[in-house]
Amino acid sequence: MSMEAEIRRALEGRFSPTSLAVINESHLHAGHAGDDGSGESHWRIEMTAPELAGASRIAKHRAIHDALGPEIIGRIHALSLQID
Repeated sequence: MSMEAEIRRALEGRFSPTSLAVINESHLHAGHAGDDGSGESHWRIEMTAPELAGASRIAKHRAIHDALGPEIIGRIHALSLQID
């Protein structure tokens, strides 16, 4: 399963988002620090989830990291989050 599919499955299973975009930005960082050559090291998540409405930015980030778990987070060099 691709990293995108793993991320999507973890977030959809935890939050039931009304919108979710999982964007691979690894190509923008090719040759930079953190580029492991896998093509799956840099990600951007844009998500709207009622469960996170009213939560602080830090609480949202913690919830996303918790949902993804150490196995997925451990394979990502950079993760950009835009959560509504």
